[in-house]
Amino acid sequence: MEVFMAKQALIVIDIQNDYFSEGKYPLYQTELTAEKNLEAIALANEKNIPVIHIQHLVSPELGEGLFFYDNSKGAEIHKDIMAASPDSPVVVKRHADCFEKTNLEELLQDMEVEEILLTGMMTHNCVTHTALSPAAAKYNPKVIEECCCTIDPIAHALAVDSMQVLDIEMRTIENAFS
Repeated sequence: MEVFMAKQALIVIDIQNDYFSEGKYPLYQTELTAEKNLEAIALANEKNIPVIHIQHLVSPELGEGLFFYDNSKGAEIHKDIMAASPDSPVVVKRHADCFEKTNLEELLQDMEVEEILLTGMMTHNCVTHTALSPAAAKYNPKVIEECCCTIDPIAHALAVDSMQVLDIEMRTIENAFS
């Protein structure tokens, strides 16, 4: 793994197969969201801004009806997203907050990151929990809204509004990268 010293890092949250049309929990506009994330990853790569993939895993012992089970095809990060930055670290999580019981903060400290750009799935859950995490506060989190999606447009809009009320800045791809 290449070590970056960067002001920013792009954190791509849970763009995993189970959220797409053939998966166990398809979301609204996943294909469009994946395309927008590919644009953001390409721009990050062009500007030498590190990309960090986040992968949510669920233990099968938690029972049926869930998704992202350990070692399942549905839990894999979407192939196009991985192909866009194949050498980027993958942080595995088991909670909505990407910082909770993971090595994300250690990676950001090692890279000397000052600001995190958040994208991914689901806006109202893992993106919001990470943006509002106490651990994220020191990294001045920004959410690239067009690179996020969830179950429907209303849930997405409510999540975005709630983050803005709590002073999380929304960005577009064009104005996200310094």
